[in-house]
Amino acid sequence: MLNVGIISCWHVHTNGYVKELLDSGKVNIAAMWNEDAAAGEEWAARQGIEFIPDYDAFLAREDIDAVICNSPTTMHPELLSKAAKAGKHIFTEKLLATNMKDSEMLCKVIGDADVTFTISLPLRADAIMRYVKQMVENGVLGRISAARMRRSHSGVSENWLPEYWFDTAKTGGGAMMDLGAHPVYMMSWLFGEPKRLCGMTTNLYGTSGDENAIAMVEFGGGIIGTCETAFVTNGLPDILEIYGSDASLFIRGKEIALISKDRTIKKVDSSGLPAGLPSPLLQFVDACIAGTGSPEDLGLQDALLLTKITEATYASDSSNTFIQF
Repeated sequence: MLNVGIISCWHVHTNGYVKELLDSGKVNIAAMWNEDAAAGEEWAARQGIEFIPDYDAFLAREDIDAVICNSPTTMHPELLSKAAKAGKHIFTEKLLATNMKDSEMLCKVIGDADVTFTISLPLRADAIMRYVKQMVENGVLGRISAARMRRSHSGVSENWLPEYWFDTAKTGGGAMMDLGAHPVYMMSWLFGEPKRLCGMTTNLYGTSGDENAIAMVEFGGGIIGTCETAFVTNGLPDILEIYGSDASLFIRGKEIALISKDRTIKKVDSSGLPAGLPSPLLQFVDACIAGTGSPEDLGLQDALLLTKITEATYASDSSNTFIQF
């Protein structure tokens, strides 16, 4: 049984994480802390979890082996560095931090602490996305020239996102910092380190952050990857397209199509794919219990690369220039 402490109930995924932890039968939630004491106490009471108002006292608890961080992204550097120094295993929502300076600091502190670290990059555990990676690595598509991924929703255009989601002092950004992380970490997983990048964001409805964003990234071998996101798109499933010299792969939600160079279209039955992996959260729990270290593809270097591309997208947009890596 893993003893866990909850850092903050700010993030929209917090309740889902708590349910997933308890449903696993492998976790005891010992206590929680929140940056807003009144809100934290109310949330903890509803969940039947002990609330600790002092963060240092929370981390000093001997019945907390690991922490689940759901705090505002801009608080990660302070909160996670303290957690690592207290010897707590760390699971965190993305991004690790909003800039490379803080992310590199956290990587050093967490690495020096020798604790298990996991960042939530859930599509890397998805069965369809693991099939896509297998197709790329096995060379089935031939020489890849381009890829495009889009994840978006209508949170701004249909006004259903919570108001606090637009406080950039806490979030660090808008759509690219949030939903845009998914195409970014998928492209880097498939194609590796970026070589150069051009980013653009727009603000259609006047919220405090970007609502519509794109990053065009050159990867090794001349591959151009397009990462698209928005808070102003209605009714679209995730879209992933990969273009190769021998075949191209098209994903629309759960629909998979492989188009060969003779234009033959083969529909791939997603129900027949190998099973995906457990969620990053459950991989983290199992790794902590087994003492096996950070799960593959969900560690510090993966977190660092996500920050690297995201920060560069905003820098490119604000400076109207390409960012060279």
